Amino acid sequence: MFPETRLRRLRQSAGIRKMLDAPLPGPEKFIWPAFVIEGAAKREPIESMPGQSRLSVDQLLIDLEPVVESGVGGLLLFGLVEDSEKDHAGTAAYNDKGAVQCAIREVKDKFPELVVAADVCVCAYTDHGHCGPLTESGVVDNDAANETLAKIATSYAAAGADIVAPSSMMDGQVQAIRAALDTNAFDQTLLMSYSTKFASAMYGPFREAEKSMPGKGDRKGYQASYGDLRTALRESEFDEAEGADMLMVKPSLFYLDVLAKVRETTDLPLAAYNVSGEYSMLHATAERGWGDLKGMVQESTAALVRSGADILISYWANQYNALFRD
Repeated sequence: MFPETRLRRLRQSAGIRKMLDAPLPGPEKFIWPAFVIEGAAKREPIESMPGQSRLSVDQLLIDLEPVVESGVGGLLLFGLVEDSEKDHAGTAAYNDKGAVQCAIREVKDKFPELVVAADVCVCAYTDHGHCGPLTESGVVDNDAANETLAKIATSYAAAGADIVAPSSMMDGQVQAIRAALDTNAFDQTLLMSYSTKFASAMYGPFREAEKSMPGKGDRKGYQASYGDLRTALRESEFDEAEGADMLMVKPSLFYLDVLAKVRETTDLPLAAYNVSGEYSMLHATAERGWGDLKGMVQESTAALVRSGADILISYWANQYNALFRD
């Protein structure tokens, strides 16, 4: 103890700190979430998410060039359709000529080594904005939703996706999707489940980007409650038992304790989704001169890795060189 032990000796110079500190994650650990729309030559900046846009496939390919060159490991695709294409069940999501399916094929053709994942949900494809068809009483029909999710996942796998990622938080969705993939000879397609996904206030910018705000009500009836930790943890346990290859905690920065607890209970790869509200929060802080963006990004990312994340799904990924390299 002091005065014999002086811990400041271990951080007295930049060289010593660099030697002892855990390194920041390399770009191969990152997956960039991107929003793809139908058409060509379309680029729609997302006001609440600086540096992110809704992109037609041709524009996505342009933006991917520097991302791939930086070494970023993967891409997570989210699709949008016009209101006229939305229906009660979100059937446009499994249209083989949809924006996501086209993007998967073209990205894999141009960047065959890039890991391509696709989000499996219908909230951006339904005319009511919920994550499955509604019953007469206005509740999401869990089992009918699973049938749709299985069709979407199979469509993405057929297009060439390496990973399908169900985010609807339906009971049994992993089991339904895994069965459909295996039945259709896509047994090598990875399933990354949004296994512990909370009904969070941090999704606002994403819902603007995806135009997926529920028309009525909210998603608290199917997304996990942040006040009920035990049930939230059971979600990941069940998804592992149903055949998920990877698990996920979403959001991440407000849920480091959950991330650490899931890490303690599984040997599956674990992803942290660094969500839109967390991204925009740091941008807003930096824009007001209240903090250094690069420093905040690095510190918050180190916290995710320290808490147990193997994979970082983050909007910082398309800015890796600027934010994580000196």
